Amino acid sequence: MSVSIDLMPWEKLRDAERTRAEILEVATAEFARRGYSGARVDEIAARMRTTKRMIYYYFGGKEQLYIAVLERAYAQIRDAEQTLDVDHLDPLAAIRELAELTFDHHEAHPEFLRLVAIENIHRAEHIARSTVMTSINSRAVDLIARVLARGQAKGVFRREVDPLDVHMLISAFCVFRVANQHTFKAIFGRDLSDRQRRSHYRQMLADVVVSYLTTGSTGASSGELSEGGGARSPTAGSRSCLRRSP
Repeated sequence: MSVSIDLMPWEKLRDAERTRAEILEVATAEFARRGYSGARVDEIAARMRTTKRMIYYYFGGKEQLYIAVLERAYAQIRDAEQTLDVDHLDPLAAIRELAELTFDHHEAHPEFLRLVAIENIHRAEHIARSTVMTSINSRAVDLIARVLARGQAKGVFRREVDPLDVHMLISAFCVFRVANQHTFKAIFGRDLSDRQRRSHYRQMLADVVVSYLTTGSTGASSGELSEGGGARSPTAGSRSCLRRSP
């Protein structure tokens, strides 16, 4: 006599979450490679060795799946940022670590930048339909605001700095280095992915951000601005960056 063993509710939930995560992993690669218009749910199902019906069961349709992929991609970097113990770090060290973490994440996840570029082609029409995208990404600005508040209270950072401007400054550098590396190399002959120059670009980013935040402040000495402890004028990092800009 055969005995049917039903899964416990938590086991069913675990299996459902695992299946959903696997679908999102495959869908991320498909959308990043082919774009929203070119991606096919049939192809995603084939790579999953499942059916389109199963994917629709979890996500409802192609657009809902794409939105879920975008939400997951943004949540991954926001979750990574939350691992930084910024509330117990020196404000200068905290902002440096945030810049460096963003640098590392964008380098390790070029598919994220491709998804963002694709969504910009579509004028963010799909992100606009997400019910959680704003709350996912508000954490990035809140984290920077906390670091700025502590730095301003200590007289290290200048006043009246918009946390969203800082987020944009960090993101712009990191996105450019990865997204434009091929055109930049073809035009200027410099490989932005060159491993020998990686630490240079990583520190340059942190120096520029710190320089922006400390120019005009009274609490940060020039020596504090340099990761290596060497003396540096508050605007030296930004002038160096400008000389290297195309």
